Amino acid sequence: MHVLVATDGSLDPAAAATFALSLAGPKGTTTVATIVRVPRTMLADLRAQFGSQPSPVGSADVEYVGTIRAESPTPRSWPGDDAIVARYLGDKRIERCRPIVTAIREGGGTAESIVREGDDVADDLIALINEIEASVIIVGARAGATMPGLLWSIGAKLVRRSPCPVLVLR
Repeated sequence: MHVLVATDGSLDPAAAATFALSLAGPKGTTTVATIVRVPRTMLADLRAQFGSQPSPVGSADVEYVGTIRAESPTPRSWPGDDAIVARYLGDKRIERCRPIVTAIREGGGTAESIVREGDDVADDLIALINEIEASVIIVGARAGATMPGLLWSIGAKLVRRSPCPVLVLR
């Protein structure tokens, strides 16, 4: 059995690991995933924090990255943005997924982690369920909800639309 644990960092690692280990069994595996919304408008702030990429050197580089002008907005595919987003996603993967992966491995299970950039967390998780052929997904009761019981929370969307069973941890 392939168990998918979706976390936004609020799941209790011990509880998630207990259920994942029970569901996966001795021959199963677990994937711990987090979907991260990266507001592209914050890239200018991140650029200021992590530093900006130097301007392209030589005419050969301009063919691939274009010319950067201070008065024009930076293109979405600017190499500096890609590096910053990759670093940000990597940090979120460690922050959100590592505690659960560690707890599963300490319990004798097999686990890996995945981070994806996405805007609609429920849709992105459903796509991931199909991609990895998950048998069940474990989510937190509060994931994506700003108030308890909101009908449009990520957990509620998954319960209604998931192609596999959904275990909601409270």
